[in-house]
Amino acid sequence: MRFSKVVFLIAGIWGILVLLPGYFTEQGFAAQFPPPVTHPEFYYGFYGVALAWQLAFLIIAGDPARFRGIIPAAILEKLSYAGTIAALFAAGRVGSVFAAFGLIDLMFGILFMICYARLRKPANQVVASN
Repeated sequence: MRFSKVVFLIAGIWGILVLLPGYFTEQGFAAQFPPPVTHPEFYYGFYGVALAWQLAFLIIAGDPARFRGIIPAAILEKLSYAGTIAALFAAGRVGSVFAAFGLIDLMFGILFMICYARLRKPANQVVASN
């Protein structure tokens, strides 16, 4: 379980460090990756939802066995972004910076799958009844 705690703790902290500045850098983002943001509701909505997931990762890190049931959603969160970025990169619609972040999410998605598998109760474990 220690492995899972560390994985989710690192994922949550990493995500907060990478995402939080996005709330304060819309203009810089638009300058670095034109065109300017034309739908701020999508821009800020992405950051809000993504940051909420980082909090979920920190909660899972507190007791991965207890929160094992939410890990498949965490895996989907990571793999959906990685898959989207991979498709966009293959189509030439995003640059290598985004591809690198997609690979990081892919790595976390794989680590989350490993955590999920390792947290499974052994088949021979007997549940005591009262």
